Amino acid sequence: MHVATLTLTIYLHEVRSLKEKRQIVQSLIDTMRRKYNVSIAEVDGLDVWQQAVLGVACVSNDNRHLQRVLDSLLNTLEANPNIDVGPIEREIW
Repeated sequence: MHVATLTLTIYLHEVRSLKEKRQIVQSLIDTMRRKYNVSIAEVDGLDVWQQAVLGVACVSNDNRHLQRVLDSLLNTLEANPNIDVGPIEREIW
């Protein structure tokens, strides 16, 4: 069994309130959860308007599959014009 974790910071453009931030972040989380079948949550920066730290976890019996899932998820987030992806920490056991 292999476990992958990913911690990443995203920066949100033109967010003016925590309510607006939470709507955007929740939409991203729901999309990533459905599309990539991963566990994902906002883990830090909860009270910062234009920044969110997301934690992602995935389990598989194939290490290459985990790499592909995390790469695809990152590519999807980086292609989103409404956010910038900041620092990323990736670990696979």
